[in-house]
Parts: sequence; C-alpha cells; structure tokens
Amino acid sequence: MTLDDLGPRICIMGPSNSGKSSLTAAIARARGLVPVHLDQLRHLPQTDWQERPDEEFKVLHDAAILQERWVVDGNYSRLLPQRLARATGVIQLDASTLTSLFRYLRRSWFERERAGALEGSQDSVKWGMIRHIAVTTRKNRQRNRATFDAIDLPKIRLASPEGLAHFYRTEGLGHHRDRAAAKVSPQKEP
Repeated sequence: MTLDDLGPRICIMGPSNSGKSSLTAAIARARGLVPVHLDQLRHLPQTDWQERPDEEFKVLHDAAILQERWVVDGNYSRLLPQRLARATGVIQLDASTLTSLFRYLRRSWFERERAGALEGSQDSVKWGMIRHIAVTTRKNRQRNRATFDAIDLPKIRLASPEGLAHFYRTEGLGHHRDRAAAKVSPQKEP
C-alpha cells in the first residue's frame, strides 16, 4: 500500500508525540491537501493548551472534514466515526513510550516552531502530559490497534520510527527529521 492508495482524505492516528503532525504537514505539502491538526481545533490559540468547549470543537472538526481534500492528525475517538465516514484512507503511527517521552521533552524544551503547534503558545513540560504518555497511552495501545484493524478503508500502519523514516523516503516526503521542511503556519479556523 502506498500514500497514493489512501486518496484525498487521510486520517493519521497514533499516540502522542509519535510524529502525526509532522507527517500531516509533509503529506499536505506533497499532495496538495489541507492540513488539519485536531489539537489546534480542540484548544484555544494564545493559551497554555486550554480546551475549547466540546460543542465548539465538534463544530470546527465537522466543518474541517467536509472539505474535499485533507489530511487530519489526531485521535479524539469521540469524533472518529464521522471522520472515518469521510476519510478515504488511514495511517496509524506507533512509537514506544520512551520515544514518545523523548519527543515530548524535545519539543517542549527545544522546538520553537513545529507542525501542529498551538498558535501563540509555547509548549512546556506538564506532568499531566507525561502521565498521559507513560500510563494512559500504554494502556490504550491494544484498543487502538484493534480499532485500526477494524477500519475498512485503505490503510498503512507504521509501527516504528524506522518504518516512519522509510515511509518518508519512499513516498518522496523528504527526510522525517527535517524540521525546517515540516514547519507550517498554524491552521486558521474554518
């Protein structure tokens, strides 16, 4: 299965800090798709990741997926059914807990601009996020794999950072660690 097999509306799922936002930006550039970072829709810009009200987030989410060409990153399982109903393909990323924690700390301490960043906000280390990565994500891995396996759409599972790097190379998306290439301006609300 190749990226072209996934069509013009692609969902990218996976644990926190597995590379979803960077992959979304790379695919959007390469295929002319609208990048949609669900974290940017869920959280208010110019805040320290303050969540929007649930209904407001749902309205923004549903408006984004009504577009004809997009690549969406994020899980937000409550809204997954309507996203999958519109999607033409799915990519699932995976990364070990240690890799996710390392990436979280790196982005919080060193990356000032990154794909999927919240406009006007600075990432910072939060114990709640560390707990989410170290405890919640570990517990959810089996459920997330079962969800992915049950999806009846063209799909690709990238089960390691090496698999993700290989995907970047074979699909002509540039080097997966090229932060300059992954930079995109924050998504504006629909």
